[in-house]
Amino acid sequence: MKKLFFGIMTLFTTMSYAQIDSLKQESPLKISGYADVYYSYDFGNPSHHNRPDFMYAFQRHNEVNLNIGIIKASYNKENVRANIALGTGTYMNANYAAESGVLKNIYEANIGVKLSKSKDIWLDAGILPSHIGWESAIGTDCWTLTRSITAENSPYFETGARVSYTSDNGKLYLAGLVLNGWQRIQKVDGNNSISFGHQLTYKFNDKISINSSSFIGNDKTDSLRQMRYFHDLYANFQLNEKWALLAGFDIGVEQKEKASSQYNCWYSPVMMAHFTPNEKSRLSARLEYYNDKNGVMIPTETKNGFQTFGYSINYDYKILDNVMWRVEARGLSSKDRIFEKDNQLVPNNYFVTTSLAVSF
Repeated sequence: MKKLFFGIMTLFTTMSYAQIDSLKQESPLKISGYADVYYSYDFGNPSHHNRPDFMYAFQRHNEVNLNIGIIKASYNKENVRANIALGTGTYMNANYAAESGVLKNIYEANIGVKLSKSKDIWLDAGILPSHIGWESAIGTDCWTLTRSITAENSPYFETGARVSYTSDNGKLYLAGLVLNGWQRIQKVDGNNSISFGHQLTYKFNDKISINSSSFIGNDKTDSLRQMRYFHDLYANFQLNEKWALLAGFDIGVEQKEKASSQYNCWYSPVMMAHFTPNEKSRLSARLEYYNDKNGVMIPTETKNGFQTFGYSINYDYKILDNVMWRVEARGLSSKDRIFEKDNQLVPNNYFVTTSLAVSF
């Protein structure tokens, strides 16, 4: 045993750091993590400490809290891949409220197999990140600290199967999906229908890309079946090394009732600007409008429904390569009095949020 021990020690002491790093890099299993701690102050001062009901990320008012904490294991080889990630925090509480038991803490769990030896074609199945939208739950991947209204009210995650293709030059990504529903792990009881989706991303060059994503399905019981059709479109423009723009437009329609030929419609245009003056700092600004006057996604029980403008500006500072501090000021202005301020309804809502995020 002593000879074996000293033999192993001699091997590692004679190996260079580059050789050791190479051994580490060859491992198909990677463990990573992310945590985002925040404080948000809503000038409406809600006594229950909850932000408006259509907000699911950074949801709590006037308290230090964990938005999301994730531990993730990823396995990647040439022909197979798998991911499992467990999460906790106020984001998980709000977005997984419809799920039961331990499913409330599964951020991601999927397995993929490569279907072609010569082409980049994959079949992935399980709990997947949403194919819709330009924002995710991982804050440091997003230009703004808080999510846009349309991101908050479209899927963050989905469960089903996805077939995807990436072209040899990396410019085209195309995927088709079969899903359990609109942001669902388990189907609604009494729902036996299947939902579908697509995603198409095309990179014209290093500066311009465009994305089209859709959802088609019924997310209610069979007895209340109301078909929903949703489309997400956005484009990224890298103007130069420091400036970037994003333009997005989401639109959805849903049957007013089962077998109806009439539909309720909602839509949301968004514009965002991103400025990176140096490696440590970045600033972003956002303008958005969300129109859901019939209350499909955001019911208000008011005359004009949810018709709201939003605007925000935020500053990010990278303390370390994997640690970021962020601060954001945001306002919302609605056609009706739908926001709470000192226990009264008002048409405007203002709040500031700051967060500290770490990834490893």
